[in-house]
Amino acid sequence: MSPSRGPQVLPRKLHTTLATHRGPVHVVRYAKGSAKYILSGGQDRIVRLWNPDLGTEIKAFEAHGYEVLSISVSHDNAKFASSGGDRSVFVWDVAAGLTSRRLAGHTGKVFAVEFNVDATVLASGSYDATVRLWDLRSQSRTPIQVLEEAKDAVQTLHVDGTTIISGSVDGYVRTYDLRKGELRSDFIGQPVTSVIPSADGTTFLVATLDSHVRLFDVGTGKLLNAFTGHSHTSYRCRACFGHAEASVVCGDEDGCVWAWDLVDATVLQPNPPPKVHDKVITWTEHHPTQPDEMVTASADGTVKVWRHT
Repeated sequence: MSPSRGPQVLPRKLHTTLATHRGPVHVVRYAKGSAKYILSGGQDRIVRLWNPDLGTEIKAFEAHGYEVLSISVSHDNAKFASSGGDRSVFVWDVAAGLTSRRLAGHTGKVFAVEFNVDATVLASGSYDATVRLWDLRSQSRTPIQVLEEAKDAVQTLHVDGTTIISGSVDGYVRTYDLRKGELRSDFIGQPVTSVIPSADGTTFLVATLDSHVRLFDVGTGKLLNAFTGHSHTSYRCRACFGHAEASVVCGDEDGCVWAWDLVDATVLQPNPPPKVHDKVITWTEHHPTQPDEMVTASADGTVKVWRHT
């Protein structure tokens, strides 16, 4: 970013609405690379592949017997993982449209799945308070590791080269360094619904059920900033960084998308933001490379694509 950074402008013009889900949509993820496609999942048990540019559905992936709560796309877009009420993790072959494996072991709904960088390992976090790690190169159906430190449901995961970050209803963010075999626990004090690290790994963004999004220093655990104004007390909502990590974005339970300046935590205009969904916004995700696009998913049954123009 330039030193001035300039005014942050969130993509707020509705580009298209994807409305073929029946019932609440819990998750929407961009594909990797140029991210020309998105995947969404919800209560109707279907994962839907969309072209957000055209607003058209390309394919529906049907195998789940219960609601879909999480999706993770592999680095090469050849496969994705999904999870939810089934208590199993489904790994899909995108081209074939079929599951390539189903990983059973959790004893409660699986709120979060996340691939590692090269999609050789998959992590899953559950209502059963465990995180399970699965080796996708092995034919074994048992996890290579089970992380049992959480005392309540694991709602969110992030996986990178050697670390796994989990966020739990027990109020902790736990960072596992798999290479060193070390665990760091940061007590946030409120149920955690999302954890997103910055691209350089020095900070992470935490959304909690006290209507706060907080930015922490990874090295020290120090609170760097708190972002407030939105309504978030009951549902899993996801906060994320805006383009170039100059802002923080979170959809709330009133159907509004809030944005704040990362550095001074002021609410970006309009304040308060307009209501853009009829029910709680369950997921907010900014396009990984484009400055002018983001997507939201809502319990109102829609996914909305937002642009500048």
